[in-house]
Amino acid sequence: MHEEPVEIPITDVLDLHPFRADDVRDVALEYLTAARARGFRQVRLIHGRGIGMQRANVQAMLRTLPWVQDFWDDASLGATVVVLRSAD
Repeated sequence: MHEEPVEIPITDVLDLHPFRADDVRDVALEYLTAARARGFRQVRLIHGRGIGMQRANVQAMLRTLPWVQDFWDDASLGATVVVLRSAD
């Protein structure tokens, strides 16, 4: 069975809960690329509080992106706040 791609609205928040754990990194990267192209400078990736596996996975990916200026935990929301460099 072939799954159709899901179009995600690009806002300043992406909830990663609906996605399979194996897909979270790719989904987050595609979202961040699109958000940056649309001019967002700060976004939130909601990964949950749990044991921290998704947070660690997402933050490891963020460290590899030269256009991510900064990021930090927002533990109260189970999220990572990401500051993006301008796409200009």
